[in-house]
Amino acid sequence: MEQYLICHCSPTLASIKTANLFSCSFERQEDFAECIAYWNKQMHPKGIAVTVLQQKPNWALVYVYRMAQLQKDLQKPGVSCFLEQYGYVDLCVEKALEHLQKRIAASDGFPHEIGIFLDYPLADVIGFIENQGCNCKCSGCWKVYQNEEDALETFARYKKCTRIYMELWMQGRSINKLTVSA
Repeated sequence: MEQYLICHCSPTLASIKTANLFSCSFERQEDFAECIAYWNKQMHPKGIAVTVLQQKPNWALVYVYRMAQLQKDLQKPGVSCFLEQYGYVDLCVEKALEHLQKRIAASDGFPHEIGIFLDYPLADVIGFIENQGCNCKCSGCWKVYQNEEDALETFARYKKCTRIYMELWMQGRSINKLTVSA
């Protein structure tokens, strides 16, 4: 699990991104549940939660997020009106994530509003939906439809963060030490 956290969640651990998402496989459900509980215990004092958005036999979709920052993201201008279109009634973090889990379970892929939960700009989430994933200006962590320059800077910052965190972790620095407190 440590390698997944470093490879996929460094920007969240560094507090430069609200959340990250990754899928992972596991052999035993009990061991996986213990692992999630362990990382929640480690991360919670630093303002981070680890939750499973979807689980199937031997596979899970894991969401790692900064609790306070996600609440702020859900309160950004335009977000509540946008999410209402997809059935989100209560935008407290816990209720919003419960609804997202239901939406993921009911869809063949990802419900596109997941971008809001991953700290993507609202304009780009809307652009993706309106353009059905086509006609973007550029792509990196997400497809960009509005502010290309800012997005490219953000992509570079996330990539640099992940590279540095990976190097430090491989040199023996613990995830606990690498994780910035809220």
